[in-house]
Amino acid sequence: MERKNIVATIYLKDGLAVKSPSDTEKGLDPVKLAEMYNDSGIDKIFLVDLSEGDEEHDKNILMMRDINRSIDVKTCGAGNIKRLEDVKKILYSGCIEVVLNGSKPQTPEILSEAAERFGPEKMLVSVKNVDFVFKHKSLINDSVHEIVIMDPQDVASIQRISSVPYILKQDDNNIDRLAENLSNENIRGIYGPFINDPETDVMNLKSLLSQRGIKMDNFEPHLKWSDLKTDEKGLIPVVVQDYKTNQVLMLAYMNEEAFEKTITIGRMTYFSRSRNELWTKGETSGHFQYVKSLTADCDFDTILAKVSQVGVACHTGAMSCFFNEIVKKEYVEKDPLKVFDNVYKIIEDRKLHPKEGSYTNYLFNKGLDKILKKVGEETSELIIASKNSVKDDIVYEEADLLYHLMVLMVEKEVSWEDVTRELAQR
Repeated sequence: MERKNIVATIYLKDGLAVKSPSDTEKGLDPVKLAEMYNDSGIDKIFLVDLSEGDEEHDKNILMMRDINRSIDVKTCGAGNIKRLEDVKKILYSGCIEVVLNGSKPQTPEILSEAAERFGPEKMLVSVKNVDFVFKHKSLINDSVHEIVIMDPQDVASIQRISSVPYILKQDDNNIDRLAENLSNENIRGIYGPFINDPETDVMNLKSLLSQRGIKMDNFEPHLKWSDLKTDEKGLIPVVVQDYKTNQVLMLAYMNEEAFEKTITIGRMTYFSRSRNELWTKGETSGHFQYVKSLTADCDFDTILAKVSQVGVACHTGAMSCFFNEIVKKEYVEKDPLKVFDNVYKIIEDRKLHPKEGSYTNYLFNKGLDKILKKVGEETSELIIASKNSVKDDIVYEEADLLYHLMVLMVEKEVSWEDVTRELAQR
């Protein structure tokens, strides 16, 4: 059985998140909301554009881009899709998939063109009733990855027409009904208002569904507590690291109860040796640590936790508890990811804070045409060096080209995250 998805929905109105299409008064920060879903255990997010005109449409797509830069969860863009170009814009914003509205007359034509150009695996269609599926059965079977069913009463009829998997709307958190629906092999996931509620404990919901035999994308530990080696007090140290930056944040301890609770709720829970009690990081401060991975060391007596840190890790207000320098030897950073990030930041700083005599500022002052000319020149020089097959020359020219590409990236406000996310999607 495939793992089932819990799908949240963010409705975008004028670049802000609103509660629903009918309740658009209160605007929230969509990025923060998406980050909360990202950390809480949500498997997929529908990003629905509620715009009425092209200007707002573009604004909401830019917000989709900002959201996709900030989270790891798969997103599906939807709303105000009138032409193939809209599908392209949504995919280029970082969304993995696009949801087309089955009630719109232009949808069949756009769906056919988009599936051919971008692939059926990127195409979803939402339906309010069985009509669209009945009239376009062949198109759906050839061009659609998933059907988004908005009325649960249509499931049986749609299932008789098409075997394409679907995501089903659920209006309330009735665990028995959820388990019954998700046991259907054609249902790939659920969405609905109760899932969008920030108060919904998604990890607990997944745990309850798992207990009913539904395969969920939650934590299924490969090691049991009994596989680990504790100290004489039944504790094991936990080194906590930021999952994006690899910065070491803190050191704490777990007992068996803390270990089990961490896996169940998806938030780091420890045992306080001074207070002799369990504590979930962030319960009082709001600085939760959402689990991304737990790994035991070679001796099974230490755990490395990679987390998404909300706020700061240290009670002093510092990001990391490790800030009291003892000794430090200067060294040249050679980690490729850090080098790219550091050079990009230097170039970005030159643009924001010009420095006299800086070649980088010379390029920015001359403008886009000069930058593009240099990219072209450096590309040609790399081609020549590669034809000559002298490795040192190739390395030198590649470095030159990458530097000028980064100047172009900063000029056009393209980040390494944008580029690597695009590569990861291919």
